[in-house]
Amino acid sequence: MIKGLQSIQFDEAPYIQAGASVVGKKEGEGPLAKLFDEIEQDPMFGKDSWEEAESEIQRRAAMRVINKSNLQKSEIRYLFSGDLLEQETATSFGLMDLEIPLFGLYGACSTMGEAMSLGAMVVAGGFAENVIAMASSHFASAEKQFRFPLEYGTQRVPSAQWTVTGSGAIIIGKKRSHVRITGITTGKIVDMGVKDSMNMGACMAPAACDTLYQHMMDFDRKPEDYDRIVTGDLGYVGRDIIIELMKQKGFDISQNYSDCGIKMFDKETQDTHAGGSGCGCSATVFCAYYLRELEKGNIKRMLFMPTGALLSKVSFNEGRTVPGIAHAVVLEHC
Repeated sequence: MIKGLQSIQFDEAPYIQAGASVVGKKEGEGPLAKLFDEIEQDPMFGKDSWEEAESEIQRRAAMRVINKSNLQKSEIRYLFSGDLLEQETATSFGLMDLEIPLFGLYGACSTMGEAMSLGAMVVAGGFAENVIAMASSHFASAEKQFRFPLEYGTQRVPSAQWTVTGSGAIIIGKKRSHVRITGITTGKIVDMGVKDSMNMGACMAPAACDTLYQHMMDFDRKPEDYDRIVTGDLGYVGRDIIIELMKQKGFDISQNYSDCGIKMFDKETQDTHAGGSGCGCSATVFCAYYLRELEKGNIKRMLFMPTGALLSKVSFNEGRTVPGIAHAVVLEHC
């Protein structure tokens, strides 16, 4: 049923059947190394370009989650997926051979939240028995498109984040499991006039605050109603901003808040500056870590809120601002 202005609470909550994560070498050297399903040492993933490599990451993640669920491809009604590349190159070429009907999505780094939200709506609405929700990113393909080719050797500023090379995928279905999606809050585009594309945390934090505050209003909840409130990739800079913004609105999230961009890398030893980012950041951290914690019952209720910076190389070159968006998903152990 509809809740408040931007939310839905599912009368028949769909379940997460399985999750899978595929990451690159740097991610495999971080704190979550033992939890990923596959760590590829070759940054090219055996392909001839960065874009082809990202497509291969998506293909592997999709096949792994299908295999882990013991379902056949024919039992997956829809795919909801996206990436950061122009015209969703990674998604189109990576998932083409699966021959599963596809909804291609773009929510920047919030895409996993968008995919989970739409997938849950479709299953809860009775339009599918099983769907896949997934997203990907690749450090080199993102640098090539949004910033500078690696060959330039550009010096990174302290506020910069490291785009995660990886893809996370889940299957949402009707069959009972230990984790269900009980509600969603769809975010609005929020633009506070930030133009610094090397400071994604500052660009996205206001949108995350907007979605989180509206979620609390729509569901009549407080931060302490959740074991964890987790954003997608605000990093260290954005973390401090959203905590302060929520305090201004009367909510203290500091005690149970964390961010996938912070959790992915070890800041001190991996030189990732403000943390991880990219569509693959929240997708892989959720599938590898938080989904397991929910399945075990270590987390009873969690608000998962991937965050995205809605810029393009065209908008950046035209001197436009960097709007943000965030989509929140309520997950509960059962």
